[in-house]
Amino acid sequence: MTAARTIRGRGAGRPTLEEVAARAGVGRGTVSRVINGSPRVSDRTRAAVEAAVAELGYVPNRAARALAANRTDAIALVVPETETRFFAEPYFSEVVRGVGQALAETEMQLLLTLVGSDRERRRLAQYLTGHRVDGVLLVGVHADDPLPELLEQLDMPVVISGPRSEDEPLASVDSDNFAGARAAVAHLVARGRRSIATITGPLDVYGARRRLDGYRAALAEAGLPAAPHLISPADFTEEGGRRAMADLLGRAPQVDAVFAASDVMASGARQVLREHGRRVPEDVSLVGFDDSAIARHMEPPLTSVRQPIEEMGRAMTELLLAQIAAGEPSRPRLVLPTELVVRSST
Repeated sequence: MTAARTIRGRGAGRPTLEEVAARAGVGRGTVSRVINGSPRVSDRTRAAVEAAVAELGYVPNRAARALAANRTDAIALVVPETETRFFAEPYFSEVVRGVGQALAETEMQLLLTLVGSDRERRRLAQYLTGHRVDGVLLVGVHADDPLPELLEQLDMPVVISGPRSEDEPLASVDSDNFAGARAAVAHLVARGRRSIATITGPLDVYGARRRLDGYRAALAEAGLPAAPHLISPADFTEEGGRRAMADLLGRAPQVDAVFAASDVMASGARQVLREHGRRVPEDVSLVGFDDSAIARHMEPPLTSVRQPIEEMGRAMTELLLAQIAAGEPSRPRLVLPTELVVRSST
């Protein structure tokens, strides 16, 4: 005991493994086994080491432990978008919140990386090639993005938010975009609307295509046409929603309902409808997708498809941590349910 106190008195840094061993009266290797949870230690010895750890305030060197296990104790959350889009779209912040919740009880660190240009993509590729993280979460992946293939080549554990196609080879977590869109459009039909348009997301995103498929399915079930002039592609931005709505009014002035594939685009559409003297919902019913804070704060409040975005972030992280712990990639595909939240805009 005295020796341990003498060492601490001379030292200026934090307690060492050797000090803990001296205080507990055991060898350095025994302390290491206790800290790393080895069962090859008696209950009496474990208690002595744990008491010494508590008395000295010893904190294990995570960097050294990670190096010994060939791990970094870090994961990357990669969003292939610009800063402008990332901070304007509530979807991303909710995913980050869910990821943070899943990591709260772990020792994993989170690296957030936005990849909005080819230069940033090359820089990220160099970083990942050095295996500086244990796994990657990919959010908002477009069909032609090369990052998923790069990660496969590196044999890097990865989970993406939404598959790129029906044949997605990577683990993915998504909401039921098809069912959500179909429910939204069926609701508009039930409200007596007959000229129902849609503002889609970018159609190189699988989720956006599935929302368009759901729109078409609901119209077909109601015996209504999904005419090309009622479909206006956009880009999940407010300005994209504005442009698409103006385009729709020019091509289909008789439109009496709009299903926008995101709340942000619905907000842009609402502005254009107001500028053209079209009342919501009296003249045009409006539905969004995401059920974000935007939906609740619009005037009138927006009917929207709720997808469990935070839960998706948590589920992605849990799948990734399971892959890392197993030491090998897995390919689960999880689809979470959506729910239509009806408000005054319909």
